[in-house]
Amino acid sequence: MSYITLNTDKLKHNYLFLNQLFSRHHTEWAVVTKLLCGHEAFLKSLLSIVGKDACDSRLSNLKKIKKISPATRTIYIKPPAKRLAESIVKYADVSFNSELATIKALSGEARKQGKTHRIVIMIEMGELREGIPADSLMDFYGEVIQFPCIEVIGIGTNLNCLNGILPDRQKLTDLVSYKKCTEQRFGQPIPYISAGSSVTIPLLMNGNVPAGINHFRIGETLFFGTDVFSDAVIPEMCQDVFRLTGEVIEIYEKPMVPSGKAGTNLMGESPEFSEEDMDKTSFRAIVDIGILDIDVKQIFPLSDGIEILGASSDMMILNITDDRNLCKVGDEIDFGMNYMAVLRAMNSDYIDKVLVDDKKESFISEL
Repeated sequence: MSYITLNTDKLKHNYLFLNQLFSRHHTEWAVVTKLLCGHEAFLKSLLSIVGKDACDSRLSNLKKIKKISPATRTIYIKPPAKRLAESIVKYADVSFNSELATIKALSGEARKQGKTHRIVIMIEMGELREGIPADSLMDFYGEVIQFPCIEVIGIGTNLNCLNGILPDRQKLTDLVSYKKCTEQRFGQPIPYISAGSSVTIPLLMNGNVPAGINHFRIGETLFFGTDVFSDAVIPEMCQDVFRLTGEVIEIYEKPMVPSGKAGTNLMGESPEFSEEDMDKTSFRAIVDIGILDIDVKQIFPLSDGIEILGASSDMMILNITDDRNLCKVGDEIDFGMNYMAVLRAMNSDYIDKVLVDDKKESFISEL
């Protein structure tokens, strides 16, 4: 049986660290929950710790959050599809937007539901993902405020997710200027500039975030304790909130180089082998995790003397050097994971999800 664990004590530690950081800088922040893929037990645990706004890019996840915690403010953090307008208004208190036609649809649905739907206007700042051109903000805002049942509560931007464009003081200063100019022209306050994500945290720590940037959306750093800007870690935070565990289902001493005519494997690859390994053997262990569940390039064994050799759809092959006693059939082997590895594992119905704490007490939650 393979499973992924979430350590609630370490998650709480990371939350408290970040909450103190943002409090010192008088900045609000919301938790990005999409990594949990709507898993109800994990969401309940997270929401019991953070008690904050929840951001997600999947409507089904926001629906579950509203079921668990109706008072939590939910934020849909990508431009909505027009066809989802009814559900967006129903389950998302706030949505990020960049298209007038969609905002018009949200306005109509908000009127039907007797609600005011709040939006953040996303602005393109060099990443070339979502966002209106900055020079069209005034015209765009002027159109948006004509829609009934729509309230603009902020402007925002996205960086680093597609092309890796990093935030800097100039980009953030420009956003502050856009907000001030819009407020002056239309005489309406815009409460938030949602311009910070995990990649912006190091700038905040170094005093390079200008006054006026007052809202962050945080996922990766909360769950992994990472300094995304420098591709490093924040020493005061925990990097092992998540762990992957697989069970050994076979161990044999086998040749290090396969025999027979080789084609491509199921990934379309043609593995290469060193001639130095010809006629050599090693102990190879198989664990019950495959590429259907995980990208083997995004995980790493937590025990010395173990090397990942590759994987097929349902099994992963390990080299346990020349020491068969490192493990035996039925033993469990633990792996560390990065963000994308956790996202893929959480999205697999074939990996159990387990909550643990530092007392090593655990329970296996529903698939």
